Amino acid sequence: MNSPRAIGVLGGLCGGLAVLAGAFGAHGLRGRLSQDLLSVFETAARYQMYHALALVAVALLLERRPSTPLRVAGWCFAGGTVVFSGSLYLLALTGTGWWGAVTPLGGLALLVGWGFLAYGLWRN
Repeated sequence: MNSPRAIGVLGGLCGGLAVLAGAFGAHGLRGRLSQDLLSVFETAARYQMYHALALVAVALLLERRPSTPLRVAGWCFAGGTVVFSGSLYLLALTGTGWWGAVTPLGGLALLVGWGFLAYGLWRN
């Protein structure tokens, strides 16, 4: 599952789910969540979309220039998005504050992904 196609498909699915989450937040959660928790939910959807686009970009780059650093960047973006956005969604929907302690781990994976993307582009 290290193919550019798998990373691109994940990016497409992640983007579609981000649109769905954004619509759900705007229409289904407004009035049900406090403004603070709604803002947390919106942050999760926004970062999910940013990294869905990054996944698609990485897949396109891998098609032209296969490289291990780019592959690692893609998987860091995928895993980081699940942990970062997922923990924020859970925090917003459950109000369980300890999910906020998990979020930085996802953020770290996203940062590592950006570092590998930069390295992979520089190396090629």
